[in-house]
Amino acid sequence: MKILVTGGLGYIGSHTVVELQSEGHEVVVVDNLNNSKIVVKERIVGISGKTFELLVADVNDTEALDGLFQKHVFDGVIHFAAHKAVGESVDLPVMYYQNNVSGLISLLGAMEKHKVSNLIFSSSCTVYGSTEVLPVTESTSIQRAESPYGTTKILCEDIITDYAKHKKFRSILLRYFNPVGAHPSSQIGELPLGVPNNLVPYITQTAAGIRKELTVFGDDYETKDGTCIRDYIHVVDLAKAHVKALEYSTKMSQNVDVFNVGTGNGNTVLEVIKAFEKASGQDLNYKIGPRRGGDIEKIWADTAKVSDVLGWNAQYDINDMMKHAWSWQIGLEK
Repeated sequence: MKILVTGGLGYIGSHTVVELQSEGHEVVVVDNLNNSKIVVKERIVGISGKTFELLVADVNDTEALDGLFQKHVFDGVIHFAAHKAVGESVDLPVMYYQNNVSGLISLLGAMEKHKVSNLIFSSSCTVYGSTEVLPVTESTSIQRAESPYGTTKILCEDIITDYAKHKKFRSILLRYFNPVGAHPSSQIGELPLGVPNNLVPYITQTAAGIRKELTVFGDDYETKDGTCIRDYIHVVDLAKAHVKALEYSTKMSQNVDVFNVGTGNGNTVLEVIKAFEKASGQDLNYKIGPRRGGDIEKIWADTAKVSDVLGWNAQYDINDMMKHAWSWQIGLEK
């Protein structure tokens, strides 16, 4: 298939492009380089041995999107192009609403005009909010979001579901948990521009001496060691899930389906730090700070549906994730 990947030079997008190419799909990427670098294209080609067309543009640029859809006949779209940090969204909510929600609307407009009816959407477990029932299943009720980022994902899911009711349109919403790690080749990984908003790149940058110390936001939660619990998933496993979802979407009977993508295991922040220290062989400089606005206490996935329907299961554990993340960080210093 010929697939458009929005945000395809970003963290999850770049790994998904590699997996799509390895399965024989042709890829076209649109990316505005807001949180990625042009060199990522060379790194992807280096891993896969296959090149691809790149359009440097924003998904809110309707003219640029229209030109791309006129040039290519796409079999489907995988939509990653969105801001993605909970903490940042609390500080910059308008930017998140504008980019994440308006970007989706712009993309749907181009898809409708050019009769492309297959969308894989990058959603998030944040739509479940601070749920009392764990692990979360796809039928767990959607809660009022704890952050503007979470709100944008709920809105986007609603827009897609509402749109698909009335159109010949199929979409899979992948609600994934906390992507970490890097490609085992160390050629691509998480490359935040500026100060990282996510835990693992802050860990690796602190270990590399780029950051003075890591702050753990709160140690007074109702968890085994007082720190928040998340379901961390290796980015390569997550990328493979997108390919599985794409292939399933061409034959599914309903208009919209939803899958949780996680490992089914929860790790505390301190457990992640200890796994990193083991993988890197060094102590990490960290301190305990106050809780951070927008954070939920604990969440992890029930992965039965994604395993049964898509035939997908996570292959990497937390130790692999930390090992590959550290190898990626070391490679950046060379």
